[in-house]
Amino acid sequence: MPLPEHIPERLEQIHAWADRLYTTDSHQLKLEDVQTALETLRKSGEQVSCCISVWEGYRHLMAAANASLGTYDMDAGQALALRNKLNVRNRLAEKGLSHANAYALTESVLERLKAQDQRYFIKPVHGIASYAAFPMRKDTTWKALEDLRLASAEDTVYASAFNDGLTFMAEDYIAGHEFSFETLLVDGQAHVVAIHEKYEVTETAATVLEDSCTTPPASLDQAQIAAGLQWLKDVLACMALKWGCYHVEARFSGQHWDLIEINPRVGGSLISHSVEAVTHGHSMLSLWLDLLLASQDDTALREDLVRHLAQFEWQADGTSAQSVATFFRVYFAEPGTLSSVTLNPLPLAPVVQHVLLKAGDVIPAHAREVFLGQLLWTFESANRATELERLATISATALDIRYQPDSH
Repeated sequence: MPLPEHIPERLEQIHAWADRLYTTDSHQLKLEDVQTALETLRKSGEQVSCCISVWEGYRHLMAAANASLGTYDMDAGQALALRNKLNVRNRLAEKGLSHANAYALTESVLERLKAQDQRYFIKPVHGIASYAAFPMRKDTTWKALEDLRLASAEDTVYASAFNDGLTFMAEDYIAGHEFSFETLLVDGQAHVVAIHEKYEVTETAATVLEDSCTTPPASLDQAQIAAGLQWLKDVLACMALKWGCYHVEARFSGQHWDLIEINPRVGGSLISHSVEAVTHGHSMLSLWLDLLLASQDDTALREDLVRHLAQFEWQADGTSAQSVATFFRVYFAEPGTLSSVTLNPLPLAPVVQHVLLKAGDVIPAHAREVFLGQLLWTFESANRATELERLATISATALDIRYQPDSH
C-alpha cells in the first residue's frame, strides 16, 4: 500500500504497467501477502514461473516465494543472513577473506573504540542505501546514533529494510577505491557481467554519496581484476551461495580486496542500464529474469544461459570482450523546494536520462541520499582515458538545479 499522499496516483500508474495488481492493507509486505497473491493467481488459472523483487528488504520474501514454486534461488534464511552486515563481516574475517572486524555498538563500545588510534566506519547492522553510514569521528556521540535510530522509525519508505529498528555496528575502516561486481550465480558458478568503479565518492557527516560510476574499472590492471574475481568467488563460496543475482561492493587497497557488502539483488541507480550498454542489450534485470526462468530444473535452458553469459562476462584472467564503456552520474537533492530542473546543452549527449523530481517538490532533511536525477553516457573503451576525464567534468554541471529562495 503506497503512502496516503500517493493514493490513487501511484496505484493507477502501476496498474497501467501490470497485467494484475494486488494491494496490501499496510505499507510493509509480509510473507502471507505474497502467498495470498500466488494462491489468487493459481486459482485464476495462471501458472507462476518465478517471483522477483529488486527491493532488498523483501529479498527473503522473493526467495520464499520461489522455493514454494520449485524455482532455484537462494533460500530465505540466506537472504536474511546476508543483510546482517555484522555477522557477514566477522564470518569473512574468520576465513581470511576480510582484513576488517566488526563490533556491535553500545555506548561503552563506542567510547572504547573512539579511544583507539584507529579509523572505524559506523553503519546499521541491517541497512540500505548508505542510510546512516559514515566514518566514526572523535565527536561522534551515542546520542547522535540514538537520534538516527529514532528518526529511522519514522521513515516509512525504508522501515522494512531496518529489520525491526536500527541497530549500529562499527568496523575497521576499509581504505581504497570502491568497486562493484555485477554477478549471476548459476548452480554455484559465478558469472561477472560488469565491474563498476565508483569514480567519485563523497563521505559526508551522516552518509556516503556515490556520485559517479564507470565500467570497465579505470584504476585496476588485469592482474588486480583477476585477483578480485578470485576473491569474489571465494567470498560467495564462503557464504554458501549457489543461485541468484548479486551486486557485491568491495574496495581494493592496492594490496588486497575487501568487502563492503553483498547485496542479493540488482545494483541500484543506473547499474542495470550500464550493464545493458556493455552487453549490447541485456540489462542486469533482464539477465536476472533469464536466470530465474532457466533455473527451473531444465538443464538445456541453464546451459544456454551459461553459453550466452560467456560471450561478454569477465574471464578469470581479468580480461573481457566488452568494447563499450559507460559513465554515469547521480544527482542528489538538497533540503528545500525545487523551482526547476533542466538538462544543459552538452558536447556529448547522455544515452539515458532520468529526472526524478520536478519543480515544486519539497525535499526534507534525511540521513540518506535523496535522488534527484541520473544520466548515463557510453563511449569506446579504447578512448577511456580521455573520455572519462571529459565526462567527469561536463557531467558535474549537466543538470541545472534551482531551488526556491530561502527554502534550503
